[in-house]
Amino acid sequence: MRIGLVCPYQWDVPGGVQYHVRDLAGTLRGMGHHVEVLTPAEHEESLPEHATFAGRTVPMPYNGSMASWQFGPVSAARVRRWLREGHFDVVHVHEPAPPSVSLLVCMIATGPIVATFHAATTRSKLLAAWGPVVRPWLERITGRIAVSDFARRVQVEHLGGDAVIIPNGVHVDVFAHGPSLPGVTRGVDGPTIGFLGRFDEPRKGLPVLLDAMRTVVRRHPDARLLIAGRGDAAAIDELIGSDLRAHVRLLGELSEADKAAFLRSVDIYCAPNLLGESFGVVLIEALAAGAPIVASDLDAFARVLEDGAAGVLVRRGDPAALADALCGLLADPARLAELSAGGARAAAVYDWDVLARQILAVYETVLPPGGGEVTLGEDDAGVSFGGPPAGSRRELASGGGQEGPYSDIP
Repeated sequence: MRIGLVCPYQWDVPGGVQYHVRDLAGTLRGMGHHVEVLTPAEHEESLPEHATFAGRTVPMPYNGSMASWQFGPVSAARVRRWLREGHFDVVHVHEPAPPSVSLLVCMIATGPIVATFHAATTRSKLLAAWGPVVRPWLERITGRIAVSDFARRVQVEHLGGDAVIIPNGVHVDVFAHGPSLPGVTRGVDGPTIGFLGRFDEPRKGLPVLLDAMRTVVRRHPDARLLIAGRGDAAAIDELIGSDLRAHVRLLGELSEADKAAFLRSVDIYCAPNLLGESFGVVLIEALAAGAPIVASDLDAFARVLEDGAAGVLVRRGDPAALADALCGLLADPARLAELSAGGARAAAVYDWDVLARQILAVYETVLPPGGGEVTLGEDDAGVSFGGPPAGSRRELASGGGQEGPYSDIP
């Protein structure tokens, strides 16, 4: 099968959607399919083989964070060329609602189009305002996937339609086997708690964890916290303070191999996130690496941790509850061992070899009898940025389109 995957976010900036598209593409190729990726990037030379450069992006706030998108006439020209040259049996776009190359594919293409929805937020000003505008183009999607029940509810409420739930995946074996970080061996080099994420992003909850660590080090004086990821080290140093500085180590941004080693090394992986998580891939990675998990009680995290059976859930934003959970596990080696041993079982259902077959089954449902390919729509030449497609079953409440506020970045 010839498959086109579309990533809306900047490829060379780490992110869950980028990793999802990368790993799905690699798994599908390993199964013998021809897969091409269309994605923006900061540097075209950073793209792997079989990936097409869609241009550079402009940052915009979305889902409690900053996302980088590309949208406009120049981008549309790149999309048209990619579709013409690809001869795809199916095109699979990710996060098609925001203004991005994924939405442009929906505006321009016709034929078998599958979409995966990742975002989860209970209140989205962007989707509330933008949803009625883009809904006519999203009607061209013939198969819908959501990575979690929360993400499915968001797209149903804001965009209409429904979706089958197929979660994010990981390559379980990559995290299950390999070396530890130098000087950090689980169960040997002292109680070690790990945090991974953009540490200066408020929704990741690192300040809550730092507050909890003050209690942890009082009860376990040799405990330490390893912080991995991007962020302003000077700003986070102020939050750490002199009382914690000897117990905290900033590792910076890790390679994929070092991330796996990091998760294989820590005694507890902590995810104190506050909001905006539709799934939590890093929890699956930690489970696969055998790291016992303490996480905030977000819906998405509770689903991954089987409502507390595969990890410890605590009330989000509560440093005292988080400290009690961390200290309780550190004082209970039997429970730590039980959670570590159970990680592989819990992670197995999220292995990419399993999930890719589920996604292929969705592709099969949208393919027309006798075959065919994704082509440019009949009304493609008339695409206007802000108005509904010609002949749409739905019209804007205002009765017409308007000029869109987004432009291309060369």
